Amino acid sequence: MALVAMKFYGNSNPVLFHESKLLLNITIGSINTVVLLTSGFFMAYALQLFKENNNQKSANFILLAILFGFIFIVFKAFEYANKIEHGLTLDHNIFFTFYWLLTGFHVVHVLVGIVILASIYVSLFKKNSNINLEDFEAGAAFWHLCDLIWLLLFPVIYLLF
Repeated sequence: MALVAMKFYGNSNPVLFHESKLLLNITIGSINTVVLLTSGFFMAYALQLFKENNNQKSANFILLAILFGFIFIVFKAFEYANKIEHGLTLDHNIFFTFYWLLTGFHVVHVLVGIVILASIYVSLFKKNSNINLEDFEAGAAFWHLCDLIWLLLFPVIYLLF
């Protein structure tokens, strides 16, 4: 719904939205897209390895997924710091209000996803682990949801206007 609202406001003020979009770092946004998709691949492979009862390799790929999640956060923090340094905060204009709310909401989901993946990782090493396929798949689905959300946010925020 927020993306629809952003598009609506963007259509009513195309010059402001276009000029604001030009202040974004498309390179970092693109790198973050590749980083999240790579992380999603690692999580999908970790799930496959779990299904094959290869918990050690599965754990290694979960760690890679977590690492790439943190890489996403680091790039986003760098981008946020740059925006703040240039006064492009939440109240700068309507475009940046949407930018901060949508990307900030996404960052929170990535952080929650990292916690979920870390709990799956820890469960793989417990002697009486209660991790089952459904739990693993639910964690993977949440992680892939973060990918999907970013695949919607990136083109709308960084490319459309």
